[in-house]
Amino acid sequence: MISSLALVACATLVIGALGAALWRSRREVRRLRERGEATAGNLETLQTSLARFVPNEVIEGVISSGVSTSGERKEITVLFADLVGFTALSESLEPTMLVRILNGYFERMSQAVTEHRGYVSTFLGDGILALFGALQPNPWQANNAAGAALAMRRGIEEYNLELGAQGLPTLAIGVGLHRGSGVAGLVGSRDLLQFAFVGRVVNLAARVQDFTRTCDADILITEAVQRDLDPRFVLRPMAPASLRGIEKPVTTYALERFETPNSA
Repeated sequence: MISSLALVACATLVIGALGAALWRSRREVRRLRERGEATAGNLETLQTSLARFVPNEVIEGVISSGVSTSGERKEITVLFADLVGFTALSESLEPTMLVRILNGYFERMSQAVTEHRGYVSTFLGDGILALFGALQPNPWQANNAAGAALAMRRGIEEYNLELGAQGLPTLAIGVGLHRGSGVAGLVGSRDLLQFAFVGRVVNLAARVQDFTRTCDADILITEAVQRDLDPRFVLRPMAPASLRGIEKPVTTYALERFETPNSA
């Protein structure tokens, strides 16, 4: 027969083994929990970083469904903005100063776009291509785009005060807006994709922006935008103009301001 002492010793060994196993299990669970939390934090940081290059809506779609290169036809409003005379000016600036001025400009213009429900699709040299209604349906996209253009004008005026106080050259901007249909989606190669919008509407918005250089207006919109615009936006009709690469003359309107009850 097994003595009582032997039973106690055996029980003690079993309890000790179970306790050690439980301790190891808890330690493993804690380690896995910490790794999970760290991974979640890393994924959140990665998503935040990727959002600087691709819209959050696109990133979330990739996470949930994988990479899809299928496009979707949408009607959107395109805003094309460009600095006037900056190419010649840049040749006289030191590279560090040039980049500093451009970054300050892009920061203010991007903020104006995002605050009005737009998405900056591309920086083209000193130009900006922004889309309204490309990521989500937006029946107020024309108003948002026009509001963003006015905010960009104010942003340039404020930035010029800072540049002038530092003895730096000031900036002038031209903005063109057009609304139309096209295809939105991820485009590119196997190694490099980007969210883009493809359609004639982009080309016409760029041509309208070009037209601001030869007429007395810094913001021009087309009839397609004007038709859906809040009447409180004050417009000045321009004579139909022949634009480079566009078959028929295009009617545009200079965007003056947005009337409020307190407007002068």
